[in-house]
Amino acid sequence: MPKRPQETGSSFRWQTHSLDITSTVREVVRGKRVVWGGPAGGIEGVHVWTFEQTGGQVTVHTEESWSGAPVDAATAELGQALHDSLTAWLTALKARAEQTD
Repeated sequence: MPKRPQETGSSFRWQTHSLDITSTVREVVRGKRVVWGGPAGGIEGVHVWTFEQTGGQVTVHTEESWSGAPVDAATAELGQALHDSLTAWLTALKARAEQTD
């Protein structure tokens, strides 16, 4: 039986910055935490998303780590790119969550 997309061990494909990426879900704690990651362009990325519900509000935290030769060769530049990417993702998520349509 195939795994559901949100199950540990399931994989999904996506694109960012002209990279085709296949990531694998590593951990799911429903309503609290999702961890997924995979390789792209010589970089191994791991994404951790956590969710905290207080009343009717949910606060989302995200962390991501990159490792690999490209990161070792351009740590400052790729660190800034990672920061900018996470900021953009959270900004887009916030905007979508607050839509009233």
